[in-house]
Amino acid sequence: MRAVQVVRLEGPGSVEVGEVAEPTRGEGQVLIEVKAAGVNFPDLLLSKGMYQYKPEPPFILGGEGAGVVREAPEGSEFSAGDRVAFSSTTGAFAGVVAVGEGSVFPLPGNVSFEAGACIPMNYLTMTFALITRGQLQKDETVLVQGAAGGIGTATIEIAAALGARVISVVSTPEKAEFVKSIGSHEAVLVDGFKDAVKELTGGKGVDMVVDPVGGDRFTDSLRCLGPLGRLLVVGFTGGEIPTVKVNRLLLNNIDVRGVGWGAYASPRAGYVRSEWDRLIPFLEAGSVNPPVSGTFPLEKAGEAVAQLDARTVLGKVVVTP
Repeated sequence: MRAVQVVRLEGPGSVEVGEVAEPTRGEGQVLIEVKAAGVNFPDLLLSKGMYQYKPEPPFILGGEGAGVVREAPEGSEFSAGDRVAFSSTTGAFAGVVAVGEGSVFPLPGNVSFEAGACIPMNYLTMTFALITRGQLQKDETVLVQGAAGGIGTATIEIAAALGARVISVVSTPEKAEFVKSIGSHEAVLVDGFKDAVKELTGGKGVDMVVDPVGGDRFTDSLRCLGPLGRLLVVGFTGGEIPTVKVNRLLLNNIDVRGVGWGAYASPRAGYVRSEWDRLIPFLEAGSVNPPVSGTFPLEKAGEAVAQLDARTVLGKVVVTP
């Protein structure tokens, strides 16, 4: 089969597409014919050798996807021909992948393979973040940093589906229009976002900030919180890991909460699937429908990953074997 391999840790421009042996199904695994694979920030980091998981090259890139079951274990809920989504650390940018059954999820018939391929990493992270860690309530206000990216768009769709008001922080007017088109109630530009948010909330501030960016906007994100507000730390795509002066937490009775989806879910058998089941009603209703701004063949997978480095992706891009 054809697959996208990282052969040198020199970034997305150095990935190669070639023929590799198809995987065989191991014990407890489901063999899946991949129809689409989501492209994520960890793929960019893996191509540079900068991710916390550091496989030895060559390895096949891709951590999530959607497709059709080819083989499943005896007694499995899955059988040949089933439409599924899946998550994996690597291996999705290929024609076939073998995935542990606990990381395979039924894909509703109204969800395309391209959209399904974008759900496992970001949307499972954000149901866990908003509901379990953030305890989001209906009619609360959520401020989303990096709103036009994969985590941002997942946050917008899920928070809006839960009945929250969503304010997005973006870098360009084009991105502002984009996030409003997928459900954000308001959008503000990065420059001066703190004052703009205060004005939109009548000086009250927001109930929650979702921050996958970090960097130098972190302190102003804290200043956007109203009393009992929560800031969810999801990642650091801005590069810099910020620090918190804890007196700020005392002044307005606010929290900073870490969101470590993988660390929480991995040791809890069945937890990932229960989170997926929480998403199913939103998928079936169409209130969660990941925006896909680009589809790339395997031969252009490096270009797809490079778009993340250039910060030009709106929503998600996918690779189609």
